[in-house]
Amino acid sequence: MGRSARGDALRIFRAALKAADPVRAVLARVRREGEKLITRERRYDLSSFRNIYVIGAGKASARMAVAVERLLGARIAGGLINAPQPATLRRIEVNVAGHPIPDRRGVAGAKRIAKIAKDAGPEDLIIFLLSGGASALLPLPAPGITLAQKQKITRSLLACGATIHEINCVRKHLSAIKGGKLAQLAYPATLLTLVLSDVIGDDLGAIGSGPTYPNLTTLAEARAICAKYGIDVEFPQAAEPSNRLPGSIVTVGSNALAVEAAAEEAKRLGYNTMILSTYLEGEAREVARVHAAIAKEIRAAGGPVKPPACVISGGETTVTIRGKGLGGRNQELALAAALAIDGLRDVAIMSAGTDGVDGPTNAAGAIADGTTRDRSRALGLDAAAFLRNNDSYRFFEAIGDLIKTGPTGTNVADIQLILVR
Repeated sequence: MGRSARGDALRIFRAALKAADPVRAVLARVRREGEKLITRERRYDLSSFRNIYVIGAGKASARMAVAVERLLGARIAGGLINAPQPATLRRIEVNVAGHPIPDRRGVAGAKRIAKIAKDAGPEDLIIFLLSGGASALLPLPAPGITLAQKQKITRSLLACGATIHEINCVRKHLSAIKGGKLAQLAYPATLLTLVLSDVIGDDLGAIGSGPTYPNLTTLAEARAICAKYGIDVEFPQAAEPSNRLPGSIVTVGSNALAVEAAAEEAKRLGYNTMILSTYLEGEAREVARVHAAIAKEIRAAGGPVKPPACVISGGETTVTIRGKGLGGRNQELALAAALAIDGLRDVAIMSAGTDGVDGPTNAAGAIADGTTRDRSRALGLDAAAFLRNNDSYRFFEAIGDLIKTGPTGTNVADIQLILVR
């Protein structure tokens, strides 16, 4: 085919990122015609509102706000979003806050966001921008819970391999703003939530822990999750939020849309292409072995798709940390895959996060192929030892196979590719 597998993988991944761009996503699903703001579900008469406020949180919230400012311009009275990086906006303030561990900057911003919502009246419109990462970026501990306690609990859940649904269930019951509580604060203002989903299946209750979506989890479930992982938590005895909330929610982007765009680019590059799943989850090492097995099946039997083949999946794996190394779930998946496809020179497996940040590193993920282990041996590196120590970042950094995009301004979970050439 005359091209490298690494180059093709990066082209395919960039196509997914383009489809997940928050500005494009918002403008594709929300439009303005004169004094009408139009979504798939509803038309809003802008002339009927006294003030329009824009609030939000998440890794993609600043880019989403760019689109909203293009649509509404000077009609925006003000607003605030909590985001991990600064951004230049004209009408909406950006408060930089911590992720994945919530910090005091996030708490200060969340208090101001809650106040904007609470102070809005029946003649006001609130547009809430929500994307992945909002669970950490919108921390407002419930009465009786301290920020230090939330930080400790979040670190413990991340380290023990808890799923994102389990983590968010616990967060809802430790928060004064999640699990539908922000929608309750905003009432009786009109509320429109725009969502860029990073959650498998686009579960609106899990994205950002559902600040404007009914809380369908119970305090008993949150306690059971903490007991399962041996985490001691004293939950506040707060009333459960209503399971019926005002407002409209529009999903403007998702992992599925990004995967579909990746598949189109793979076809354009000449690959026989198949989407495996957009519901991928599980321990990164186990998922890697499954991907390697699919690659071997393609080589041996020409199925489930014939070479040159590209199999694409999306979702979010987890890592149970046992070592003291540096890495993220995507890099760990790629390193485990490198062991499983050792010697298969026509096979490459890539895993990368659409936000450009994998764990506490500056890489989005990594790519492995059948030569990875040989190349590492030539440098005196033991791939298996790096995997045991959860040290995938330093391994791929040494051999030059990290994928570094920088923060992308979006977040629709992860993309995995299997290329068989």
